[in-house]
Amino acid sequence: MTPSQVKPLNWTPTPGIGYSVARRADGGMQLTFTDVAHKTLMHWRDFALEHLEESNQLTRNLYDLRQVEVITKEAIQFAVEANSDPSTRNIRLAVVVASEKVRDGILEIAALTTSPGGGSNLKLFANMDEAEAWLSRPLDTMT
Repeated sequence: MTPSQVKPLNWTPTPGIGYSVARRADGGMQLTFTDVAHKTLMHWRDFALEHLEESNQLTRNLYDLRQVEVITKEAIQFAVEANSDPSTRNIRLAVVVASEKVRDGILEIAALTTSPGGGSNLKLFANMDEAEAWLSRPLDTMT
């Protein structure tokens, strides 16, 4: 993807929201979370669902959850909703975590959204370099 083909991010920092978004060089997104408070989740849900509406190609996204201490039931519910969208089948998603509690929450999300119609190609990592190496693999090998 050339710089002229990069899809607009359509995200601006919002005070009180516990995540940030940046466009990756490969055209995907990197989302870095500091919390999963209700206000953060509501903002993220709207942002994620808007991006899924326009999703029409294979892409790589990275979720950095190393600063998150626990994945709440509400976070699981919202993530399952977003990851159940059929457009997520076009996404290679690396999730970087620092705790077993967060890892367990992400595994629950993955288990609840594995279906033929939806669900991103999600893989968990404890190391950012390993996540980046996996994301850099050719997209036609989505495993």
